Amino acid sequence: QVQLVESGGGLVQSGGSLRLSCRASASISIYNMGWYRQAPGKQRESVASINTGEFTKYADGVKGRFTISRDNVESTVYLQMNSLKPEDTAVYYCSGVHAYLDRNYWGPGTQVTVSS
Repeated sequence: QVQLVESGGGLVQSGGSLRLSCRASASISIYNMGWYRQAPGKQRESVASINTGEFTKYADGVKGRFTISRDNVESTVYLQMNSLKPEDTAVYYCSGVHAYLDRNYWGPGTQVTVSS
């Protein structure tokens, strides 16, 4: 069992930046990690992912603005969010998927609110 805890959310003005962190209770070295978000009334969507080989993928709407990174020593995944827009407002969730076994874990989420 791996517990994930997000932090770093908050209220920011349009154009501002936030850095989200996701700390795991165990090693994440064999986990593909990702950030998702869910806005009110909308389905949860993938924002960014980073696999065990540090290959990254981004949703079209965040490319060039968000950067995902991982620190396996600290068992932490980060999401640097720049040039934030009101449409980025959502609860952001961290996800960890075991690279070899059928294990998937989620954090409780952290709220990000971008004011216009």
